[in-house]
Parts: sequence; C-alpha cells; structure tokens
Amino acid sequence: MRSLLALLALAAPALASEDIPDQYPQSVLYAKPVEVIPHVFSAIGATAPPTYENAGHNNNLSFIVTGDGVIVVNAGASYLLSKALHDEIRAVTDQPVKLVINENGQGHAMLGNNYWIEQGVPVLAHVDAAEEFARDGGQALAALQAYARENAEGTVPMGPTETFEDSRTIEMGDVTVEVLHLGPAHSPGDTQVWIPQWSMMIAGDIAFHERMPPIFEGTCTSCWIETWETAFAPLNPTYIVPGHGHPTNLAQVTRYTRDYVAYLRDRIRAHIDEGGDLAGAYYVDQSPYAHLDTFEELATKNAGVVFAEMEWE
Repeated sequence: MRSLLALLALAAPALASEDIPDQYPQSVLYAKPVEVIPHVFSAIGATAPPTYENAGHNNNLSFIVTGDGVIVVNAGASYLLSKALHDEIRAVTDQPVKLVINENGQGHAMLGNNYWIEQGVPVLAHVDAAEEFARDGGQALAALQAYARENAEGTVPMGPTETFEDSRTIEMGDVTVEVLHLGPAHSPGDTQVWIPQWSMMIAGDIAFHERMPPIFEGTCTSCWIETWETAFAPLNPTYIVPGHGHPTNLAQVTRYTRDYVAYLRDRIRAHIDEGGDLAGAYYVDQSPYAHLDTFEELATKNAGVVFAEMEWE
C-alpha cells in the first residue's frame, strides 16, 4: 500500500509545475532518481523547456536493474548529465551498465551518447531516430551550448552504435525487455521500453500528462492516434513512465495525450470547415488544457502545425 500511495503522490499534477526550482542542487540532475517500482528507477526532469537552471534535464532518465546489468533509457541532454546519472546508478547497484536505449532522436535523448560510448556501453536507437539525430545533432548541440553554457562541456554529438526497425527483445538477468517502435507518434523513431512481467512501460514521448505534448512540423497526428489505439493502449500497462513528468497510469496519459490530440484535431477541423485560415487557427479554444505546463509555449504552435497538416486532408 505504501508503494502505491507513493506512486500516486508522484503522479499528482501539483508536483509538476514548471515553476518548481531545481530539486537536486548538489547534482547537475534536476531531481534524484526515484524507484518507481522495484528495480526500475527514473530521474524525473523538469516539466519546463530546457534552461540553464535545469541544465537540459527536462525529460525522464530511467534505468532498469536486471540482476545481471543495468539498462539505461535515454542518454541525457549532455555528457555531464549522463555522468551524473551514472553516479546515481553506482550508488544503487554494483551491476554495470550494459545498454543505453535512446527514446527518440532529440537532443535530450541522444546528446549524452558520447559519455556512454566512452564507457564502452552500446547505445541502441530506432533507425529513424538515428537518422534524425545525424541530421539535427549539430543544431541540438548549439542549442545546448547556448542555454547550458558550462554544463555543455564534454558533449560531442554521437549517434547510437546499434539500430533496430520494429522491435528488439533483450534478455538480461531476471528481466525480458521489449524495445518497441509501435508506430508513428510524436517524432521519428519514437521508442517504448516494455517490461511485460512487471506491466511497466517506459513510454518515451508517445505519452504525456503533466505538460502539453509538442506537435512538430511533420508529425502525423492522425497516425499518433492510430498508433495509440491499435498498438500502445492494447498493451494495457499498469505503470507508465512518460517521456516527461512523473510516473502515472494509462488512463492519465490517454486523457492528456490521445484525447488532447483528438480534441485539437476536432477544433481545427471545425475551424477549417467554417472557412478559417491559419491566422485564426492559432486562436482555437484549447482552454481545457490550459493548466498543463508548457501550455503558453506550445498551444498556439501546436494549433498552427495541426492546421497545416489538416488543411488538405
């Protein structure tokens, strides 16, 4: 009962304000890793854009202690964040890190790859995520250097050492881990890490609940909904570590991801059907989601992107 109450407390939206200052000032990490369920830990990042104050730790850096080694999910936004996470892993277990999995091709998932590769640890990513990082890694590094300043030191863009296309099954210690690309969603090569025996999903950026999901140019929002309904939700995980925000459950991420994307598409469809243009699309009503972190930064951008996507559907 205590562990369940602790998990529910972590999921409370009041704990996820982008106004909360650094929770772990003695480390470059924004927050110290917590044990979500036995053997699965996550350092929960800020639910705010990357800043100097959070050093780019605004996503979740997770790890699984298998009994015969550690699997890390997300390299982190920089060399120093990866090193800080490794220090936390060593404080928990003597088992070595044997694999790092990148959840997508964005900087906060991959820019720390060079730290892990330097340690001799293989890094796995979906082929589409690897291609995105190969194209955009230099730009991601420049952004990191601009906001993180000295905390960007040591970071050199490096792609994964291995790629997969549909799935990869990993047997390690007492655990079977399924590395999945369930289909198009938030960004190219979105990757989910599924542990069926524990009903635990480290979901990556297919799933949000405490901050507004960003919708990028090129994101297929109808595909995101289809992937959710046909591949993600049917797995019915009990525990979910989303890409951003505290651990939660399927109902909560459905409410704030699948339902948000469907809601915005409905508002944009009505706007288009009424003869509305792009300028007006920015003002469609998104007030049911105004309490989410990053609403101010993302709501109008999301509306514009979805309008461009749906205008010729």
